[in-house]
Amino acid sequence: MRQIAALPYRTVGGALDAPVNILLVTSRETKRWVLPKGNLVTGLSDHASAAHEAEEEAGVRGAACPTPIGTYRYRKKRRNGASLMVDVAVFPIAVTNELDEWKEQDWRERRWFSLSAAADAVDEPDLKLLIRNFRASDIEREMQSGFSLGNAWKQKKGFRMFHWFQELLPKQGNFFGLFEAHAVTLTAGSDALVRLLQGGAGMADHIREITERENEADDIIREVLHTVRRTFLTPFDRSAIISLIGSMDDAIDQMYQTASAIDLYEVKEFDQEMKDMAAIIVDAARVTAEALPLLRNISANAPRLHELTERLVRMEGQADQIHAAGLKALFKAHGESNTLRFIVSREIYSHLERVVDRFEDVANEIDGLVIDHA
Repeated sequence: MRQIAALPYRTVGGALDAPVNILLVTSRETKRWVLPKGNLVTGLSDHASAAHEAEEEAGVRGAACPTPIGTYRYRKKRRNGASLMVDVAVFPIAVTNELDEWKEQDWRERRWFSLSAAADAVDEPDLKLLIRNFRASDIEREMQSGFSLGNAWKQKKGFRMFHWFQELLPKQGNFFGLFEAHAVTLTAGSDALVRLLQGGAGMADHIREITERENEADDIIREVLHTVRRTFLTPFDRSAIISLIGSMDDAIDQMYQTASAIDLYEVKEFDQEMKDMAAIIVDAARVTAEALPLLRNISANAPRLHELTERLVRMEGQADQIHAAGLKALFKAHGESNTLRFIVSREIYSHLERVVDRFEDVANEIDGLVIDHA
């Protein structure tokens, strides 16, 4: 048997290291804490079915990323007495709206948990691991013992003499802080982009925020370039620093280009494929925000960095498929009857695809640093 589940999440605060909370609901019969889940809805894609379950069972709406974070298994008791194994694909949903009333509110309780508390609350071992790996840095921060994920990776991979020597060298220039500050603009800009593509009365405010975030990012990249020129010793090769911050800046630039096109052409309604690509952008920004602080200790964090960049590459491939499907549907619907709409919508699709492509560039730059330094 196969099901889908939603992992509704929100960030508590605007800082890069702000903790992530997960929304769980109680099951209808046993009152265990579970993710909103169910069978595929006829006529809906997997991630759209997950979003449907999140709204019905937990009363939340948001951007459902089409790329699952993984799967887990559990045994489902049937009415005839059979106990069958179910494979559940889990789709992250960046919550943008929490409803006061929803379909199953009389049968379920909902509650926000920290990642660590959510992992402890659910029963399925594979689901515990998925939740803990959703943002490993949060779990490490919550652990009170001396053992950490970073220490585990270091013990697994070994501590090379090169990195011991590298730690003795003086480091100048706040490059890591600037990387992380830029990541804040990416997460805030992607969140505003998702809300923009939901339409409605607040579109002008979301366009303005994306513009402001892009301006903030420009200030940061100028500071990086100045710091590279005046710093004698840098943590990475100068060209690698410039390439990494450049690819990040290209991502926020393309978000701004998307918002500018929507503003210019006064687009008010958006295809579902556009919203799906925006959901991928939100998750790509989340993954990038976790990856960048790990660069402060590449040798210890190399395995986790590889997991995160691998997810970014997978999301880019899925975005390409959604982009192609959206263009095909758009051409069939408006290619001959409404050429202007086709041209305008195609431009928005193009900008959204470029945003995701730039996040893949970020992944490639991080992978290059891991190869060179870990």
